[in-house]
Amino acid sequence: MKVDFWQLSRDPAEKVAALIAGRVLGEGERLLIVSEDETQIAAISQALWEAKPEAFLANGTVDAPHAERQPILLSGQCHAANGANHVIFADGVWRDEARGFARSFLLFGEARVDAARACWRSLDGTDGLERSFYRQDGSKWTKVA
Repeated sequence: MKVDFWQLSRDPAEKVAALIAGRVLGEGERLLIVSEDETQIAAISQALWEAKPEAFLANGTVDAPHAERQPILLSGQCHAANGANHVIFADGVWRDEARGFARSFLLFGEARVDAARACWRSLDGTDGLERSFYRQDGSKWTKVA
């Protein structure tokens, strides 16, 4: 299991989620994006449709028809009806259901730094876990741990 911590500073969660989503789909995988904030879910959906001028990142919400067919599924709950094995927690809230995914991404801003640090520590000693920490350095992302 891989867990990536992404500390947001310059770019909003919807832009970073679209960046990660493009990479996940490029690997032939499916993705679940979780946020309990309906406004954020709508902003992420819009960002996914507009992410690439030459191609959109198809997505849908868990309550829409044919949710199981969506390559990117947006939900307030951590349940991958689309069979995704990658999950993004766009609202900065870790959920233990992440342990059922091959890779998890925790996006968090300044307000959730302490919670992210606590989450990092809580994962210490987890068998088979690979953790990474990314921080924005100007316009590019840098792996710092």
